[in-house]
Amino acid sequence: MVASEYIFRAILIPFLILSLAALGLNILVGYCGQISLGTGGFMAVGAYAAYNFFVRIEGMPVVPALLLGGLCSTAIGVLFGIPSLRIKGLYLAVATLAAQFFIDWSFLRIKWFTNDSASGSVSVSGLQVLGLPIDTPAAKYLFCLAFLCVFALMAKNLVRGNVGREWMAMRDMDVAASVIGIRPVQAKLSAFAVSSFIVGVAGGLWGFVHLGSWEPAAFSIDRSFQLLFMIIIGGLGSIMGSFFGAAFIVILPILLNQIPAWLGVPISTATASHLEYMIFGALIVFFLIVEPHGLARLWSIAKEKLRLWPFPH
Repeated sequence: MVASEYIFRAILIPFLILSLAALGLNILVGYCGQISLGTGGFMAVGAYAAYNFFVRIEGMPVVPALLLGGLCSTAIGVLFGIPSLRIKGLYLAVATLAAQFFIDWSFLRIKWFTNDSASGSVSVSGLQVLGLPIDTPAAKYLFCLAFLCVFALMAKNLVRGNVGREWMAMRDMDVAASVIGIRPVQAKLSAFAVSSFIVGVAGGLWGFVHLGSWEPAAFSIDRSFQLLFMIIIGGLGSIMGSFFGAAFIVILPILLNQIPAWLGVPISTATASHLEYMIFGALIVFFLIVEPHGLARLWSIAKEKLRLWPFPH
């Protein structure tokens, strides 16, 4: 691995984990059309559940702990996905937003979840897989990369199969989908289950690998909106769009901090933060109006043009 420790910690590892979380959210929002604003909460469930399995069960390996955390997130996601059988659109978004606030409150107030920590802050150390320690940035990067590759392959196969076609039918026109024999209960709740599982595992990786020590504020409503921005900018209903959106969200703040200094126009951190939100907002409006399929669609158009160049006729 030739990259510096800063590149691993600030760019590559966050990119992999946020790509995984965006992938899970894209299955729910992009492929099934069910709006969710509780993704940060489901990440928190995965992180804290994995923490409890890891700490309370003697000798628990880290990989099963993360997967069990994902299963706990699946259960909570399906529970809060039940309203999707009756409501949709803005009303469903509010229901999932309620899940976010309820989960935040639970991890702040119920001390058992945080192993009786007064502040709600927890930490893990000594991670290893098959006796190999995960303590260097390169090892953490490869660990996250393995998870991302497995789940991306799984998601790609799912959306190409019968399950994915059911999700897309519910997204495009749920009444017509039920008329042709697709059961809304199975289609919607399976999307919530798969999405919550992937997001829960991503939350566990975010806490265990990237942060090491975290508190409920690490999975606040800001995280939910950040992931929603990723899939809108990257491309709804696109596996590749999840990667583009995550790369954009991770790299943009770093560029906003570095480019003015390179140009000799230093700006404060607060100004850079405000610029970040302004650019996100402008790009979301731009993509929703001009190219609803996001950066993934622009990438496919560019590939087609390059394939024909220099003889477009």
